[in-house]
Amino acid sequence: MTVLLVHGDREYLREPGEELQTDLGVLDVPEDAEPGQTLETHLGEPFEVRGLRGPDLFNHFERTGAPMMPRDVGLIVGHTGVAAGDRVLDAGTGTGVLSAYLGRMGANVTTYERDADFAVTARENMELADVADSVDVRAGDLTAELDGESDADLTGFDVLTLDTEDAPEIVARAPDVLVRGGYVAVYSPFVEQTRETVQAAREVGLSDVETFETIQRRMDFDDRGSRPSTAGVGHTGYLTFARRP
Repeated sequence: MTVLLVHGDREYLREPGEELQTDLGVLDVPEDAEPGQTLETHLGEPFEVRGLRGPDLFNHFERTGAPMMPRDVGLIVGHTGVAAGDRVLDAGTGTGVLSAYLGRMGANVTTYERDADFAVTARENMELADVADSVDVRAGDLTAELDGESDADLTGFDVLTLDTEDAPEIVARAPDVLVRGGYVAVYSPFVEQTRETVQAAREVGLSDVETFETIQRRMDFDDRGSRPSTAGVGHTGYLTFARRP
C-alpha cells in the first residue's frame, strides 16, 4: 500500500520498505507503516504518514494532460448520485482522476482512452489508487465501439460520463447505453460543444437536461482584510447533465 510522507508543504509517495532520501535526511519506511504514524529521518526530521485520499491522487497522479478538478468530480457525483455497485461507462480517461474517484466510491468503471500511451499511464494511476480491480481502462474509441467495431457489451450502465470532443455523438447513443433512470454527465471546456451536447440530449428524448458553468473562488484572509484570491483557476468548464426517462 503506497503511503504519503508529509513534512510541512513537502509530500512524497513511497511503498512500505522503501527508502526516502532528501536534504532532511534518510528515512526507511517500515513494512508495517500505517496512516497516523510519525517517522523520523536519521537527522531527526519528522514525517507524518498519511493514507492516500482523492485530493492526494489528484496531486500525485502521473499526468497526461489537464486532469479533471476535484470540484467537477464532486458535481458529477452530486448530480448523478453515482454510488457503490453502479456501472459507469466513461470516455476520455486522460489522467484518470474521475475514474479513480468513482472506483474508490465502489462503482465499477469501464473507461475508454484513445491514446494507447495515455491508457498505460491511466492503468498505472489506477494501481496507485488501489482501484485496478474496479476500473477497466481500455485503449480505444468509444464511438467506434458503439458503432459495433467490437464485441464489447456496452449496455446496462447506470451512469455515462464523457470528457471527449465527440461527446455529442455519444450522447445521441445514451438511450442504448443506459438503464432507465440512468444519468449522463458531460464535461467540456467550450460552450460551443456544450450547446451541441444539449441539442443531442434533447433530440434523443433525454430528460432533466441542464448545464452549469463551474466556477469556484478561493478566499484569502490576512491582516489587511478578506477577499477572493487573485491566483488560481476560477473557471474550469461546463458540465451538462441529462437522464434517460
